[in-house]
Amino acid sequence: MTLPETYKAAVTEGNGAPYVFKQVPTPTPGKGEILMRVHVTGVCHTDLHAKDGDWPVPPKAPLTGGHEGAGEVVAVGEDVTSLKIGDRVGIVWLYSACGECEHCVKGNETVCEKQHNGGYSKDGSFQEYCIADAKYCARIPDGVSYADAAPLLCAGVTTYKALKESEVKAGEYMTIVGAGGGLGHLAVQYAKAMGMNVIAIDGGDEKGALCKELGAMHYVDFMKTPNTVDEVLKITGGKGAEGVLCLATSNKVFNDCVHMCKRHGCVVLVSLPPGDFSIPIFPVVLKRITVRGSIVGTRQDLAECLEFCAQGKVKPIYKTQHLEDLNEVFQEMHQGKIAGRIVLEL
Repeated sequence: MTLPETYKAAVTEGNGAPYVFKQVPTPTPGKGEILMRVHVTGVCHTDLHAKDGDWPVPPKAPLTGGHEGAGEVVAVGEDVTSLKIGDRVGIVWLYSACGECEHCVKGNETVCEKQHNGGYSKDGSFQEYCIADAKYCARIPDGVSYADAAPLLCAGVTTYKALKESEVKAGEYMTIVGAGGGLGHLAVQYAKAMGMNVIAIDGGDEKGALCKELGAMHYVDFMKTPNTVDEVLKITGGKGAEGVLCLATSNKVFNDCVHMCKRHGCVVLVSLPPGDFSIPIFPVVLKRITVRGSIVGTRQDLAECLEFCAQGKVKPIYKTQHLEDLNEVFQEMHQGKIAGRIVLEL
């Protein structure tokens, strides 16, 4: 395959600087690496945080962000045996891990202290070609389009993993707070596919209709319901939900989630609002409630979440735009105007 000498990449200097579009030299994959031709890339809220430098650990600078890139292998480096030219792959948040620490050995590679992250500590998918670690690429199943796969490479696997972390079984209640958003609409579908009884919480009739269409058994509109905790308790016969998944960015909601939870249930926190939040000690201790954080998923989680899509059980909702629209997408994201996900074509 003949590759170009240069290609288009979006680059930011960080600390709030906008992305600029440059021609950069086409790299050669090193040992254990592949070069992928990026066909589409999702835009995640984490990409906005990376551009603006919001998090305690700074990203690399200059930076090409993006960790929901889907495309095909166009070159392989030394010692790569698991992938070949033409394979359909994706670059993800877990760009690589050490594979040797206690966390990796125990199957908890997402908390490896030596991990690298796509579009953060390593350049990501906001470019036409991208280097990736062959061992940690996503394998996109046949029958799943690149555009459908892109949002699942982060948003999908993040919500799927969080639902697994809740340990909620089929037939039990899962309350999803922020169910109508980019992550939430996927969480509703995964929970439904896993056999859970979904209570969706969000604001507005439009989001309510969407949640019901995607499989939610109940919808609680916080704009119309004075006390969402009481409503969840009413739905569950006063017992609360076995699992509560928090995708909302309000600190107060974190506290409410505990009160929605059933005895011996689990609250899983995914969203990252600034600041701290309080946990009501008595309910947590006396009801034996688990409060657990969850971030993305392992390679096995990723394979499972993509398979749900291949089987037609999960379908991301997104709008397609172009890479050159990236700065405008971030502006809309800042203003909270984006419904579902954005997938950029390259």
